[in-house]
Amino acid sequence: MTLPSGSGSGTDQMARLISSIVVKYKLSPKPYVVMPKGGAGGAEGFIDVKMSNGDPNKILLSASHMYMLPLTANIPFTWKDMTPVANLAMDEFVLWVNAESPYKTVSEFLAAAKKEPGKISFGGAGSRREDNLVVASIERAAGVKFNYIPYKGGGDVATQLVGKHIDASVNNPVEAVSQWRAGQLRPLCVFDDEPMKQTTLLTKTESWSSIPTCKSQGLDVTYLMLRSVHMPLGVKPDQVAFYVDQMKKVVATQEWKDYLQRNALKEKFLTGDAFQKFLEQDAKLHYELLDKAGFIEKR
Repeated sequence: MTLPSGSGSGTDQMARLISSIVVKYKLSPKPYVVMPKGGAGGAEGFIDVKMSNGDPNKILLSASHMYMLPLTANIPFTWKDMTPVANLAMDEFVLWVNAESPYKTVSEFLAAAKKEPGKISFGGAGSRREDNLVVASIERAAGVKFNYIPYKGGGDVATQLVGKHIDASVNNPVEAVSQWRAGQLRPLCVFDDEPMKQTTLLTKTESWSSIPTCKSQGLDVTYLMLRSVHMPLGVKPDQVAFYVDQMKKVVATQEWKDYLQRNALKEKFLTGDAFQKFLEQDAKLHYELLDKAGFIEKR
């Protein structure tokens, strides 16, 4: 299983869970070998799969930057250079600050940003990646300016925020849940149209469902990221069907359901024509967002 991201990222954590489920329930004749290839913003992983035409023993676990990299960097790849298998879930984005930060509401945070443009630093997993796109959307919606600092992955971002080397992040829940539990980070809002469903307490008083939507706090920005499985082009229909069946069994396990609960992922399992239609619509949405942010590389 190739990952277009680094070790410790949300994609890496999900891949290792899937790998353990596959072994536990004997869903594959051979175990998965998880291979993070996050070089060049993830391009290394995508190119690896593109160059593996017809190989049924290689799959890729992707996030939304499969749409973004071809538009923001000069790499010989597009999301259509892979065979879709399944979308497993949608990942939320949360606006995080350090628990000792003076900002306890979105209004306070944005007021400070307006007062001193460019002073508040945002950490994110890469340049012109999902995190960067969310931050650019905040800037555009709220009329503010931040100092965006790219890191190798969400794990690094959480560490930097705990250490107060940056002022905020828009990490996925899985990338910051440990630090939230430990009382080191504070969530301000979630970039979804509705609150997250998970009600199990993660701190003494709060669950994922406790976090208000950004929109309800006056910040009109929504964004969710897919978590999807793909194969190289040139594979046979029965080989694709093998992995579709495998992923159906993975998402039916209690381990997977517990993972969604703990890490606040949104259920959205898609295969076949429904998945293909979703990919086309999601790719169009990302093009529009990237164009508004000025991130598209002019050729």
